[in-house]
Amino acid sequence: MSMKILICDDEPYIRMLLEQTLEDLEDEGVELLIASNGQEGYDLIVAEKPQLVFLDVMMPKMSGFEVCSKVKQQPELKDIHIVLLTAKGQEADKEKGLSLGANEYITKPFDPDNLYDYACEQLGIE
Repeated sequence: MSMKILICDDEPYIRMLLEQTLEDLEDEGVELLIASNGQEGYDLIVAEKPQLVFLDVMMPKMSGFEVCSKVKQQPELKDIHIVLLTAKGQEADKEKGLSLGANEYITKPFDPDNLYDYACEQLGIE
């Protein structure tokens, strides 16, 4: 089974930073998928079933909260590991994200090395 990571963020700079952070995983056979809004991200999750999703909260067409909620309500998708990556650092936002089924809630700015290590850990890559 091929491993896939979805990067879903409406900011081109953040998408590029995440892509550069995670591109070394492609050498391990990991496919990087990119989406620029919530609807596109949700559609890719349904079609590709990535193991790991880095999901922005504030996006056009569908928020990260909505995407997370819809994914976690579907039995065939509920095991997908979702990391909400957001500028919304309020405790209430974090609680909301985790209550909707997010596995992790990371606020921007983030440390790219920590995200890389996190992705490796989730995918079982040494």
